Amino acid sequence: MVRQFSPWKVLTRRKHLQADGSEGETKLNRVLGLWDLTALGVGSTLGAGVYVLAGQIAKDQAGPSVMISFAIAALASLLAGVCYAEFGARVPKAGSAYVYSYVCIGEFAAFVIGWNLILEYVIGTASVCRGISLYLDSLLNDTLKNTFAEVAPMNVSFLGSYFDFLAFGLVVVFGVALAFGVETSTMANNFVTCLNIFILGFVIVAGAIKADFSNWTVDPNAVSTNSTIGSGGFFPYGFEGTLQGAATCFFGFVGFDCIATTGEEVRDPRKNIPKSILLSLLIIFLCYFGVSTVLTLMLPYYLQDANAPLPYAFEYVGWPVAMWIVTVGGLVGLVASLFGALFPLPRVMYSMAQDGLLFKFLGKVSPRFRVPVTGSIVAALFTAAIAGLFDLAQLVSLLSIGTLLAYSVVAISIMLLRYMDYCDVEESQGQRDRVRASETTSLTSSSERFTFGSVCTQLFNVHRIQEPNAISSRIVGVLATLFCLLSLGIGVLVMQAHSLIVSKEIWALTLLCILILLVFLVILLICLQPREARRRLFRVPFVPIVPAISIFINIYLMLQLDSWTWIRFGVWMIVGLSIYFFYGLPNSYREMKRQRAGWQKLKYSDRL
Repeated sequence: MVRQFSPWKVLTRRKHLQADGSEGETKLNRVLGLWDLTALGVGSTLGAGVYVLAGQIAKDQAGPSVMISFAIAALASLLAGVCYAEFGARVPKAGSAYVYSYVCIGEFAAFVIGWNLILEYVIGTASVCRGISLYLDSLLNDTLKNTFAEVAPMNVSFLGSYFDFLAFGLVVVFGVALAFGVETSTMANNFVTCLNIFILGFVIVAGAIKADFSNWTVDPNAVSTNSTIGSGGFFPYGFEGTLQGAATCFFGFVGFDCIATTGEEVRDPRKNIPKSILLSLLIIFLCYFGVSTVLTLMLPYYLQDANAPLPYAFEYVGWPVAMWIVTVGGLVGLVASLFGALFPLPRVMYSMAQDGLLFKFLGKVSPRFRVPVTGSIVAALFTAAIAGLFDLAQLVSLLSIGTLLAYSVVAISIMLLRYMDYCDVEESQGQRDRVRASETTSLTSSSERFTFGSVCTQLFNVHRIQEPNAISSRIVGVLATLFCLLSLGIGVLVMQAHSLIVSKEIWALTLLCILILLVFLVILLICLQPREARRRLFRVPFVPIVPAISIFINIYLMLQLDSWTWIRFGVWMIVGLSIYFFYGLPNSYREMKRQRAGWQKLKYSDRL
């Protein structure tokens, strides 16, 4: 008789991988190398962040300190990047953070992250297309905007003012192209990305020639303008404006994680994925930092053009030829970014559909093209609708929240992974052990008994245990959760009581100090726990410090987002959880029953 399963056991069941970190031969085509991956990561990122957002953030949020905003966002992305790099080496599967959290945390957390990855890539693609439309429109004297507003106006507060047919069409065309030719599309992306980097290099050099450092020390009393100018200087809107700008600048670094979704289409993924992630992040940071610096040196921040800042800046300094070179470069960069944003979306949907958490037809792979064609077309049509309905500002904010949440969970997974040696199960253990391993959860074990004394002893690792066990694993899981809550508390306190902290109010300073001391205590207790044995694969350094800093930065940046963004995010999660509980969870329950029945059959055959 097959035993019934509790809901908790189903929700926390983990994905099982073979000893080499794979699940057998992939159905997808392994055609991507190191430079293909690097070009994919760079191309998907160097688009709207450079050509659209830099001027907008400098004008409205950060002023000349936009370069610091990009640096803060780069730090958060780098910390997340090294976490992705380790997982890419250890679990080279399609699905990125979805698969990583499925292996290390459990099914429910994996679905939440996978659903948020879909949100990230849908919004990323839609925002790039909307950015292309705005960019062209600024060069055509708002011809597209006026035409679309006349043909298809939308008088709904939470939507754009008109339906953008150009953005809609771009997604459909690129989505169909990607569905039927990955290798050819990758070659085209490599060319476009190299051209984009060359043009950005020209922007930095040419902008440096026309730099005027007086633009960083603007006196608001000496300027007569109708634009908002703030208090002038390098931080015209205060350091708070710089931090708010960093939350929006984070959009500019979204894209490198698309490399992690290609695990089943990469040659030698254990080496190429970590290298390409770190290399692409370095190239991206240098480009963003250089462009945002020269942009505010060429032109005062309050005169920036929010839609096409770079062409306007070169027109302002009297270089019309450079203006047209940059105009072409902007379109090239946005096209490359569109490819990189749309490429990973059907891969995540494919991985989730293969696990039974999304509809099966989304994971069907074409035997001819070895690509999830149906999922690619469905993803393109859905994304096209989003691109047509929402404007850029709404899309950017919604993109940031999904990405930050995914980055946080990847960092948490690295912390758990380092102190829990449960991801790799030796293939020689046989099918019975594989079935049993696939049914265990990340925080439970039938062979260990938890008592108050054993937990307290292990909390300080009194016996200096060198290998992780069930008790130490559970302690790390609880401490990681506590760290997230403390980070949330510090973020809320700093945001809501910033003025009181600055004015040295006793209660605010006392509460802040208590929370910080608790954070250090939690980190110390995690450090005392036994770790897994060292491996030759790429590893995140200074665990748990690096993941902890990444988690804190991501949580703080999420708190910077406005309430409407959280409302839209809540609606998206309600839709996703409905799919999981009415479709994915029953599939998981049936799969666990099938595995249990297989184990019982093996056990019976052994007795015979």
